[in-house]
Amino acid sequence: MKKLLVLVTVLMTGFAVMACDIAGDDRVELGYVNWAEGVAMNYVIEAILEDEMGYDVTSRMADVGPIFQSIANGNTDAFVDAWLPVTHQNYIDEYGDDIDDLGYNFEGARIGLVVPDYVYAEVQSIADLNDFVEQFDGRIIGIDAGAGIMSAADAAIAESGYDLDFELLTGTDPLMVIELQQAINAGEWIVVTGWEPHYKFADFDLEFLDDPEGIFGDVEAIHTVARQGLSDDMPDVAALLENFYLTSEQMAGLMAMFQEHGDDLSEAEIARLWIADNEALVQSWLP
Repeated sequence: MKKLLVLVTVLMTGFAVMACDIAGDDRVELGYVNWAEGVAMNYVIEAILEDEMGYDVTSRMADVGPIFQSIANGNTDAFVDAWLPVTHQNYIDEYGDDIDDLGYNFEGARIGLVVPDYVYAEVQSIADLNDFVEQFDGRIIGIDAGAGIMSAADAAIAESGYDLDFELLTGTDPLMVIELQQAINAGEWIVVTGWEPHYKFADFDLEFLDDPEGIFGDVEAIHTVARQGLSDDMPDVAALLENFYLTSEQMAGLMAMFQEHGDDLSEAEIARLWIADNEALVQSWLP
């Protein structure tokens, strides 16, 4: 039986549809979701566009659905955190004719349900969760409602052979991490929506639960998507985005820096610290 409990109001209305029109050849509009890897990658691109290429960049945070809609409408230039071919495929199905896929910037991404290692010692599969409802307090800790991983978790609860007797709690990536940390500190059982790359796998000993029904799909790649026409009127921006690529080691280092300095520096400041430490890589992306 599907149950849904909302923890926080999802960022939808504040973003509207990014209705501000793009004006001027020196202005770039980026959209990003409050997911750890997406924040880090977005602000690296923002810093490069501003410092190396002379653009005036605005980055706007929102839920993933409005970002895809805004790109399709031509109001946002690019989004560097599109998970394909599973997590965000529904947005490609809806808006794919009106956006350009500039290729992948990271390989080996995956989503699923994640537990601490001490929980995994007792339960290894999503199919076994119903045997431990009480230990988990009947809750799966999620993120923003528009995320593809939430649709998959919803399906695992209500539309699959798992038929989980759990509530899916919506929230945000940072709130999910706080819940995870509190549970681990107390030695309590918890199951969360999780994905790699994410710094929580460096901070905690975590495991993906097996997914015998394949609800959460296979390994994915993270793509950069852009409004149609970007390659024509901003070819250098499009070229940067096409060249942008991180290995697993590079992504881990980027996210670790954001995690280490997140309480003291702004996202833009952390991005510039990382760029200073990775000048050769950044230069290889420049058109």
